[in-house]
Amino acid sequence: MKNIAKLNYSKLFGNIFLLLEEARRKTVRQINTVMVETYWRVGRLIVEEEQEGKERAEYGEYLIQRLSKDLTLKFGRGFSVDNLERMRKFYILYPTNMISETLSRKFEKSATLSRKLSIRQTVSAKSEHVLSWSHYCEFLSVEDEKTRSFYQIEAVKNNWSVRELRRQINSLLFERLALSRDKKRSTEIFDK
Repeated sequence: MKNIAKLNYSKLFGNIFLLLEEARRKTVRQINTVMVETYWRVGRLIVEEEQEGKERAEYGEYLIQRLSKDLTLKFGRGFSVDNLERMRKFYILYPTNMISETLSRKFEKSATLSRKLSIRQTVSAKSEHVLSWSHYCEFLSVEDEKTRSFYQIEAVKNNWSVRELRRQINSLLFERLALSRDKKRSTEIFDK
């Protein structure tokens, strides 16, 4: 009877463990999604409302510095001048219809938005890997849109951590692959 009780307990514990682990994964994904959406919206407000749609207002530096100071006082860290500039760049480089190649779900729509906002977070159907704000910060360092898109797709497909993404960008993976394809094409042309 003790062995049966032990087996039942082990099964119960295992089921509870799996349930809690899944809840944690979902929570992290949800937090990442909300953070990415929020930072995109902050960038939008800076660019569209405060700067009247211009990429950089004449008073942009002062505006960002003041926002940084006031937001840090209210919310604590995370609102440095550099991070607010990243949010602005994030909005500029990722318009609503370009935020991801692979779509997961709609964000909640805010009643205060003048138009519908349908940003979607990049998620792999297999791994349900959600890109974090830190991933997007790494993408922002890549100037070329095609290259940035490549790294975004690969990060999701290969479930890259931010550290791995940074390593791949710094090792010029995209450029090396493009170069090897060009060499292969050149060789094929000359072999004919």
